[in-house]
Amino acid sequence: MSVLQIDHTGFLLDGEPFRLLSGGLHYFRVHPEQWADRLHKARLMGLNTVETYVPWNLHQPRPDRFDLDGPLDLARFLDLAAAEGLYVLLRPGPYICAEWEGGGLPSWLLAEPDIRLRSRDPRFLTAVDAYFTRLFTPLRRHLATRGGPVLAVQVENEYGAYGEDTAYLEHLAATLHRCGVDVPLFTCDQSADLSRGALPDVLATANFGSRAAHHLAVLSAQRPESPLMSTEFWIGWFDRWGGTHVVRDADQAARELDELLATGASVNFYMFHGGTNFGFTNGANDKHTYRPTVTSYDYDAPLDEAGDPTEKFAAFREIIAKYAPVRAEPVPPPAPKLAVDAVRMTDSAPLLDCAEVLGEGVVSDRPLTMERLGQDFGFVLYETVLRDAGPALLEIDQVRDRAQVFLDGQPVGVLERENHEHALAFTVPRSRTRLTVLVENQGRVNYGPGIHDRKGLPGRVLLNGVELTGWTCRPLPLTSLAEVPFAPITATPTGPALYRGTFELTGTADTFLHLDGWTKGNAWINGFALGRYWSRGPQRSLYVPAPVLRTGTNDVVLLELHAALLSRTVSLRETADLGPTEE
Repeated sequence: MSVLQIDHTGFLLDGEPFRLLSGGLHYFRVHPEQWADRLHKARLMGLNTVETYVPWNLHQPRPDRFDLDGPLDLARFLDLAAAEGLYVLLRPGPYICAEWEGGGLPSWLLAEPDIRLRSRDPRFLTAVDAYFTRLFTPLRRHLATRGGPVLAVQVENEYGAYGEDTAYLEHLAATLHRCGVDVPLFTCDQSADLSRGALPDVLATANFGSRAAHHLAVLSAQRPESPLMSTEFWIGWFDRWGGTHVVRDADQAARELDELLATGASVNFYMFHGGTNFGFTNGANDKHTYRPTVTSYDYDAPLDEAGDPTEKFAAFREIIAKYAPVRAEPVPPPAPKLAVDAVRMTDSAPLLDCAEVLGEGVVSDRPLTMERLGQDFGFVLYETVLRDAGPALLEIDQVRDRAQVFLDGQPVGVLERENHEHALAFTVPRSRTRLTVLVENQGRVNYGPGIHDRKGLPGRVLLNGVELTGWTCRPLPLTSLAEVPFAPITATPTGPALYRGTFELTGTADTFLHLDGWTKGNAWINGFALGRYWSRGPQRSLYVPAPVLRTGTNDVVLLELHAALLSRTVSLRETADLGPTEE
């Protein structure tokens, strides 16, 4: 049993001086059949610890359902880490940020119209207490005090950037203790927020990406009797749709690491391996303008999105070797990749025509939000009937986040939250025209007060100044496409449609799905949700993990949100395209 101890001299493990050399590796962003590979490479770089968040929203998608199986089998991930000789820093939230949908907070909390997240709102604390109980009851055996790899557990996450209610943090710490968490607790904040986000008897750590000596001096001034540690040493960054692919020079990042380690501090790279925001799980930021995060979470990390060592891997390994033993085992080469040219999409199904098999409509006087419909991710289809023909101005109080508008199935315009768009003019061709509004949740805000981010159409919808009523609200979570009535393509569908094609493989390997000529939507291979694509970029390919593929026939499905395409093919290539970088 190796138990982490903290005193004025620093960290001790089994009574001996110990430096945490850790890296972020989120199990929920990596295919579970690839966990062992990523953990082994962490050990090869010289790490003795890995860090992971725990996404509450995936583990508890509904109040009465808790999932710790399959891709969410956190216990298995912890066992694999221990087998690799790695310790673990566990960051269970309840809020995790992580550029993850809603910062990891379950969407069903927002069904309460006035709930205050990350606060002492009794409704929030009751839910958090139940979550911690259900999470740690089976995980207690993985704590270091019981012979497991988990050395320490984080309380909340960068709370000082959000609030300053110490009593809230104290409640979370007390709940963790009641749930049997008897390893050290810690908080992390940017240095300017340390006084608001720390707890008196809990280890405080700092987050930064440069000027290590300065930030650690600020930490030391506030906690002179505590070890120094950066829980998030930012060595890359994330991308947003419409931006560029962010990279950071490996040599410069290695120099910053050297400066940090020279102080004697411990470190956790954010990230060691970023992975992927599969499906609909990306988050967003909203600092006066809504900015959704892309599917890739490559993060310009030491391991790229496909788990291959990058230039940073070698540079960091060399620096770590100055301060700690590093295995002599050679760094593995990039894993094999496969390519398939021109997979033809042979079948289609117009989305509006098959909506009834994808979700059950709910009749309401006003549009219901996604949260009121009990829906986490995906789309909501809103429909009502317009009584009068003629010129019309449609006004929507709040578009969360992208609304495509149709009259009798024909597209008439798009309204985007990102562009602060709320109104659309068109002509209603006849009385009793069906108005359809397809709204995409592009990712709940994961940082700041914007986390109270309800999706769909949260407010009123007006036509020529008069509120529209009598809506059918249809959730389209797209968790299963088994009932979609695909048929051979004879003409290009108008508007949003699902497309399907097949390809044959004699063996499997990682690959990247390229979608040249397609505009915006989502992709699945063999039912596995790869994520979103958007010609806006920067990202122009989607990572396909080898375990998703199979020998023989494979199928690819796209939900393309826009109309006629010159080409109906996709391709699998050996290289990713994450887009242009800044000059």
